[in-house]
Amino acid sequence: MSCTTDELVRGAEAVGNALKAAGASVVTVESCTGGWVGQCLTGVGGASAWYERGFVAYSNRSKIELLGVDPVN
Repeated sequence: MSCTTDELVRGAEAVGNALKAAGASVVTVESCTGGWVGQCLTGVGGASAWYERGFVAYSNRSKIELLGVDPVN
């Protein structure tokens, strides 16, 4: 499935509006996306009201050490 930039912007805005309405916030933890989800969300005006922080842990080592992901045996 692919989506357009316009679809990503509308989706990020919808997520932000829902979070703001609920008085909630979001944290992203990304790997293969390399921070793309966080980039889309922080591109929304006023995102600092509901986007708390984001982490990008790309290597298996970083996921194990920093995020507590169980290594695959």
